[in-house]
Amino acid sequence: MTPIFTDVFTEIAVLLLLAAIIGAIGVRLRQPLIVAFIAVGILVGPSALGWVTANDQVDLLAQMGIALLLFVVGLKLDLHIIRTMGPVALATGLGQVFFTSVVGYVIAVTLGMDSITSLYVAVALTFSSTIIIVKLLSDKREVDTLHGRIAIGFLIIQDIVVILVMIGLTALGEASNSTSLGREAIEVLVKGGLFLAAIGLLMRYALTPLLHQLARSTELLVLFAVAWAVTLGAVGVHLGFSKEVGAFLAGVSLASTPFREAIGARLVGLRDFLLLFFFIDLGAGLELAKLGDQIWPAILLSLFVLIGNPLIVMSIMGFMGYRKRTGFLAGLTVAQISEFSLILGALGLSLGHINTDTMSLITLVGLITISVSTYMILYSHPIYELISPFLSMFERKQTDREDAHDLNVESGDYDVILFGLGRFGTGIARELQKRGFRVLGVDFDPDLVHRYKEDGTTLHYGDAEDPEFLSSLPLGQVRWIISSVRERHVNLALLHSLREQGFKGQVAATAHSLLDATQLKAAGADHVMLPYNDAAAEAVLDLFG
Repeated sequence: MTPIFTDVFTEIAVLLLLAAIIGAIGVRLRQPLIVAFIAVGILVGPSALGWVTANDQVDLLAQMGIALLLFVVGLKLDLHIIRTMGPVALATGLGQVFFTSVVGYVIAVTLGMDSITSLYVAVALTFSSTIIIVKLLSDKREVDTLHGRIAIGFLIIQDIVVILVMIGLTALGEASNSTSLGREAIEVLVKGGLFLAAIGLLMRYALTPLLHQLARSTELLVLFAVAWAVTLGAVGVHLGFSKEVGAFLAGVSLASTPFREAIGARLVGLRDFLLLFFFIDLGAGLELAKLGDQIWPAILLSLFVLIGNPLIVMSIMGFMGYRKRTGFLAGLTVAQISEFSLILGALGLSLGHINTDTMSLITLVGLITISVSTYMILYSHPIYELISPFLSMFERKQTDREDAHDLNVESGDYDVILFGLGRFGTGIARELQKRGFRVLGVDFDPDLVHRYKEDGTTLHYGDAEDPEFLSSLPLGQVRWIISSVRERHVNLALLHSLREQGFKGQVAATAHSLLDATQLKAAGADHVMLPYNDAAAEAVLDLFG
């Protein structure tokens, strides 16, 4: 096909313009941007217009976006969080990989595939897209929730497993004798250990002093952060791991420094811009003409991924002592296959283990599950409320593991229950305590709960949107419920649950805009706080009396 554009710059400009237009249409129709951007890729790819000829440039930008995404995720995970989430992440990640592989293999064999093909298909079904899930959780501001951290933990376990699988397959394809695979495994372990040791030494002795010097210039600090993410990503590739693992470890290495928030805040826009090219590249790589013969097997396998994978995660987390709501929200994050599944299929194709029909099947399952699971995750809370009565089998009577993230509510009376202990909520709590009110704090950030526990403050881990959690609080003792959370849907869910619980006291909620304030008032809030408006009024009062 003759290129329609004369230069790469023009092609990229048209891609961006088309993405902006289709993205705007998607937002107008209340569709997730991820689906809109994948649709852009399909539209400009070989299945439709065939406009993408700058494949190398688009792929490079996509890989930069992936590296920055995993880097920002690493920034949010300091070491004590990794330690606390390690057991559930390891058990859930490995358990889901094992059970999905076994069931997927049985389904593939039932569909008439041979053993090698069935094995590839089964393994491809086990891996979920860390990139897409982290983007969705970030958009919903759920990265710091308990289910968000658990999900990111077991997704990283999955990524490590798939990297080991691909290394093993490559070694198996190249090995001339039985000892080559063993040597390859030993080399990976040695390289990985040295890589981690080197990063640990840099964290201990070099990175914090270096960042103190670089922080004198914001531009230089951001430049170093990007360079560090990409460099460790490249080192990860050369050591036989992946750029995702390297970039993630780069973020973790800076997570304990005092500059992580500043770096993360300044990289969000660049990360989202570059990730646009990942989704376009993903869509452009789909050749729909080759997928028709695989539609029915793909639908069957997709249903297993969309329903079976979440059920497996919920079962494991329920057995470990987590509440059904946490298990459900975390389980939805594995309801799709990942870009690694497509890479694994491409590797099998190059090694001659599978044919193009199998690759087309894996691709179609990826397209279906990524699209559908995006909606499932975006609307996870309404879906949970709808099916919650049927999920009790996935919860033990004693949710001891999840309760370990909580501070037990001491016996005694409270005057106020305060949801959200961020900057605004902490200020409210401080002022209330000065006036002699006894405050019980509630927040969904386990890290925050841990810090407050060390300070001796009464703080309970919990989610304002969880009606079952509300029933465990001493609602009959308090006169006030205050929410410093500014997300409208969270406050509306809280007001609805309080009404269902028959709460008789006063409720104050926080709004981001006058429109939100009107809706909260209509939903039953006795008082609505507008932080910026209230602060402005207070400032004028202080200045002019």
